[in-house]
This record gives sequence, C-alpha cells and structure tokens, in this order.
Amino acid sequence: MLTISKSSEVAITIREKQLADEHMKDVELLLENMFSREEATLQLVLDRLYDIGSNNLINYRVKPRPLNRMMKWIARLTKPVFHSLAVRWSKKNCPKLIANWLYSQVQFPQPPVGK
Repeated sequence: MLTISKSSEVAITIREKQLADEHMKDVELLLENMFSREEATLQLVLDRLYDIGSNNLINYRVKPRPLNRMMKWIARLTKPVFHSLAVRWSKKNCPKLIANWLYSQVQFPQPPVGK
C-alpha cells in the first residue's frame, strides 16, 4: 500500500496555500482593474443606490409632507458630495472586499484531524 509521509503532506499543503494566495492577489488586481476601467458604471450604480436609499430613508423617518419635501431637496443637494466620496471609497475598498467574499465562497471546512 502506498503511504505518504507527513512532511510531504505539509509541503503540498504549504504549496497549495501559496498558490491560492497568488491566485487571490490576481483576482484582487483584476477587480481593481475592472473598477478603474468601468468607473462610469460604478458612478451610475452609486447614483441609483443613493437615490433609492435617500428616498426610502426620508420616507421612513420624516412623516410631515412639507418637511419630507424639504429633506428630499436637501438630499439632492448633497448628492455630489456623496458621489465623490463613494466613488473614491469604492475604488479603494471594494476590490478587496469582493475578493475576500469570493474566497469565502470557495472555501470548505477542514475535515477533523485523525478521522
């Protein structure tokens, strides 16, 4: 019967881990490239999310109709500030967050040792 020594199992595991780390760096770089290349799409997505979120929040929190209209007007005025901050934050943080989430989707629990 063919047996594998413990040291070769560890070497395979370390090599596989290094290979997985390199691939995840590649995934993150590809996502960064996509975010910089598709900036117009990112801006449109953020604008739509801001519109939906601000309206829903104002409708949920502000009941009097005149005050509700005024708050929606204020939300439209603050949209450019949100837009610039959100685009910068998204380009900086989203590739890493998405890569980590994708990595968590392809991981499986380790089998118990000794069984």
